[in-house]
Amino acid sequence: QVQLVESGGGLVQPGGSLRLSCAASGFTLDYYAIGWFRQAPGKGREAVSCINGRDGNTYYADSVKGRFTISRDNAKNAVYLQLNRLKPEDTAVYYCAARDREFFSCSGYEPDFGSWGQGTQVTVSS
Repeated sequence: QVQLVESGGGLVQPGGSLRLSCAASGFTLDYYAIGWFRQAPGKGREAVSCINGRDGNTYYADSVKGRFTISRDNAKNAVYLQLNRLKPEDTAVYYCAARDREFFSCSGYEPDFGSWGQGTQVTVSS
């Protein structure tokens, strides 16, 4: 059974950091592009970052560029999102998702992702 599980969310003060993890089971992440999306209260889900499986290229939304870093550890079958210099507007549920096909590149289009985790809450507040 294909499954993605996020962890690492929590409550943090503005300027703080968190590291989100996305662990996969039931399939091997190696050649899948993995994306991170988020949904803030009352808003639609937006793409945050993505990392290709084949070449490791990374992509970031302008709102997080320079503050967030995506990485992958194929040996652990996991992808990570390091969140630094957090702002209150980063408050959201964060989801990881796997592209629908191996070797397909990153996309910011949700329907291109076939498997989703349940999400982890990130709250940035003083």
